[in-house]
Amino acid sequence: MAVIDLGTNTTRLLVCDVHDDEIAELERRTTITGLGQGVDANGRLADAAKDRVRDALGEFRELIDRHGAARTTAVATSAMRDAEDGEAFRQEICERFGIAAQTISGAEEARLTFRGATGGNSPGRDPTLVLDIGGGSTEYVIGAGGGEPDFEVSMRAGSVRQTERHLNDDPPTPEGLHALAAEVRGLIAGAVPERLLAEVESGIAVAGTATSLAAISQELEPYDSARVHRFRLELGEAERILAMLAALPVAERREVAGLHPDRAATIVAGAVILVESIRAFGLDEMQVSEADLLHGAALEAAGASG
Repeated sequence: MAVIDLGTNTTRLLVCDVHDDEIAELERRTTITGLGQGVDANGRLADAAKDRVRDALGEFRELIDRHGAARTTAVATSAMRDAEDGEAFRQEICERFGIAAQTISGAEEARLTFRGATGGNSPGRDPTLVLDIGGGSTEYVIGAGGGEPDFEVSMRAGSVRQTERHLNDDPPTPEGLHALAAEVRGLIAGAVPERLLAEVESGIAVAGTATSLAAISQELEPYDSARVHRFRLELGEAERILAMLAALPVAERREVAGLHPDRAATIVAGAVILVESIRAFGLDEMQVSEADLLHGAALEAAGASG
């Protein structure tokens, strides 16, 4: 099976075998395509961003065919949901690459991410938060690990969207950082009931912001997914990394060990969202997971086909 995620900041591929809810990865690729570039301000997908996605999908199509995947499923998230020309681009992708992407809601994105992130865990009774910071939106999903979520919400805050709104200086100003943090705190307060903020006992953070901070913390060169998966990122360490990154101009951020250079422009906003989320739920740390929306979509598709 092949699964593609057309995200706001990245376009990703997972080729895997699925047996009895167990996923064996055969190939995994991530290309930073910035599909959400300018969508928050202009309401449309930028031509350059669409070209980057086309290039990535051309490479992915070759990999899918090389592996002989029996089925391909694809999901599109915040940028495609929000752009007025998102549906036209989705149809073009289907016609050009034979990839029938489904534009999913924020709630569906949250549910699939929770399934992917907790799929390998034994069912538990304590509420677990799964945090998915994307380029255009952030999902908060709460439930017992290994089960179905009891609560999910998608808020319009992401590393690309909030960079464009608040961090227009290089390096960002304290005023921009404070405004971004305040906006995120307000969005969380309006999206997640106080009862759930207090009840959550543990957290799992997925996607590029969290995996990048885990890699930076360990100074991983090259990136090592085995050392990132299940890494425990403490709040104090996340705060330290955020302060370090925010003090650097983009050119110097690109040289930070563990950070993919193409994430340098948006990682500060993502880190602010991560830090404010950990604080809001009163957690001391979050476990970082490589299993996420891709894995949840693979499990969903395998169940539907089986």
